[in-house]
Amino acid sequence: MNVIETDIDGVVILEPRIHNDDRGYFFESFSMREFAEKVCGTVFVQDNESRSVYGVVRGLHFQKPPFCQAKLVRAVKGAVLDVAVDIRRGSPTFGRHVSVRLDERNHRQLFVPRGFAHGFSVLSEEAVLQYKCDNYYAPESEGAIAWDDPQLGIDWGIPEGKAILSEKDRKRPLLKDAWLFGYGDMF
Repeated sequence: MNVIETDIDGVVILEPRIHNDDRGYFFESFSMREFAEKVCGTVFVQDNESRSVYGVVRGLHFQKPPFCQAKLVRAVKGAVLDVAVDIRRGSPTFGRHVSVRLDERNHRQLFVPRGFAHGFSVLSEEAVLQYKCDNYYAPESEGAIAWDDPQLGIDWGIPEGKAILSEKDRKRPLLKDAWLFGYGDMF
């Protein structure tokens, strides 16, 4: 696995070693040992999968303490723009984001540490996303910020007026009004 550093410490892109031949391809999508050696010692406890159609934007979501989650995200079908936003008040990269195209051809994965909001937009006709979480989902711990907050300046790759959102995601607070993590907090 090749680890690609981003502009935000802790948020990394992972590229697997792909073995192609006339039958197709094979790659190891996850190795706990290699992940611990090259990224961090996170232990994943839950796998999730979502299917969405073109234009869907899901996010920007996170879990508050004590149910914070780190995520390892990959597209197994189609293409998405995957986004991680630093929401750790006091962080040198607070309010900045990393966005990366994840698709069924490049097999890239994005690691989103705790203390970040996560979201994605679907760029293909359909996309299936799988992601590992290092903590169990707890509905009472849900947090989110507005996907279209102008302060964040995220280009979701979807033409204006074409984004498809859940009712909940239409009503999320701006970053300046949202619940935030503290930089350096143990979560």
